[in-house]
Amino acid sequence: MGLEIERRFLVTGDGWRPGAVPVEIVQGYLSTDPRRVVRVRLAGEAGYLTVKGLADGASRAEFEYPVPAGDARELLALCGPAIVQKVRWTVLHAGREWVVDVFGGANTGLVLAEIELEAPDQAFDRPSWAGAEVTSQARFANASLAVRPYAAFSAAEKGPDGPV
Repeated sequence: MGLEIERRFLVTGDGWRPGAVPVEIVQGYLSTDPRRVVRVRLAGEAGYLTVKGLADGASRAEFEYPVPAGDARELLALCGPAIVQKVRWTVLHAGREWVVDVFGGANTGLVLAEIELEAPDQAFDRPSWAGAEVTSQARFANASLAVRPYAAFSAAEKGPDGPV
């Protein structure tokens, strides 16, 4: 079984930008049920279909399969308005790969950092630009943002670091 162990943080400042490598991402959701999220993603010219299970803290089942870009575009058309646009930046920090997602569209203003781990309790060096942790806050999950975007959040819901 595929297992994703990921922690997410609101990003503060732009200290992550030097050396970061971007890719444009458009993703839509065929299912946003938290027990079985089904996502289609176009990352640059690469297409993917991903199925994710219910989160247990920072862990959950994840199965991802490459699909032809043309198929991904057609599947995205089936997702209706549940689309998330972002630029994903790959950032190296303390020998580990982080991704920083700068959201667009209805999620403009939201910037999240993620690190994938091998174990839920794995130690890692947290960069200064990784602000409040939002791993357990469902509203910051991409599937949730597709249905209820960041623009609809109250100031309190945006978190202590606020919009970036």
